[in-house]
Amino acid sequence: MQERSERTRRRLVKAGAEMFQRNGYAQATLGDIARTAGVTKGALYFHFASKDELAEAVQQGGATLLGDAVHELRAYGASPMQTLVDITHWLARTLHDDPVIPASFRITKECAGRQPAGTDFHRAWIDAVCTLLGEARDAGQLRSGVSWASAESLVAAAACGIEVMAGTGMPYEELRRRVGALWELLLPCLVPAGTATRLRTTVTDRPAARGAAGRPRESALQTVPSRDGRDVPEFLGSAV
Repeated sequence: MQERSERTRRRLVKAGAEMFQRNGYAQATLGDIARTAGVTKGALYFHFASKDELAEAVQQGGATLLGDAVHELRAYGASPMQTLVDITHWLARTLHDDPVIPASFRITKECAGRQPAGTDFHRAWIDAVCTLLGEARDAGQLRSGVSWASAESLVAAAACGIEVMAGTGMPYEELRRRVGALWELLLPCLVPAGTATRLRTTVTDRPAARGAAGRPRESALQTVPSRDGRDVPEFLGSAV
C-alpha cells in the first residue's frame, strides 16, 4: 500500500513538473496535473494540500537530483574543476531529459518573493557551482592572479546561461556543443597555464544504463580515457 502511494506521489511530481514547465506556475491547474498523472483530484489532495506544496516538491526533487549528480561525479575522484565542467554538462542534458529541472528553474523565477519562501533551485544551482569552484581554488587549480570575485562571477554567469540557452528550445546536441565551447574559452582564463588540456570540456551521451529493475539509472556514468590517459566519467544518460 505504501509503495503504491509512493508511486502515485512520484507520478504527481512528474506531472506537476511537466505542467509547470509547459504552462508556468500561474497557468498550471491542479485538475490538469491530476489528469496528466492519471489520478483523481482527491488522490492529488491526499498528497499535496495546494499547488504551492506540489511546486515545492518539484523544486525539492530538482535539488535532490542536483545533489545526487554532484555526489556521483565526486565518486569518480575527478578534480573539483573537472567536476564543475561535468556538472554543467549534466545540467544541459537534464534540462532536455527531465522536466523536474527546467520546471524547478521556472518555478523559482515565477514565484520569487512569495511567502513563505520555499526551495530556491536557482540558488541551489549557483551554490553547487560556486562550492566546486571554491574547492578548485583551495586545491590550487585556479590561475595565479585571478581574483575570487572575478572567477565566481564569470563561472556563475556562464552556468546560468546554460539554462537560458536551453529555454530557447535549442536542440540538445547544439547545447552540448556550446557548453563544451564555453569551457574551451573559460578554462585557459581560470586554470594555471598548461593545465587546461588535462581537463575534458565535452561528454559523450549514450543510451541510459539500466539497473536491476530495468529502469534507467539517473545520471549514469562510465569511465573513458581523457586526453592525458586517465579514466574519467562519461555520461550515459539521465533520468526520464
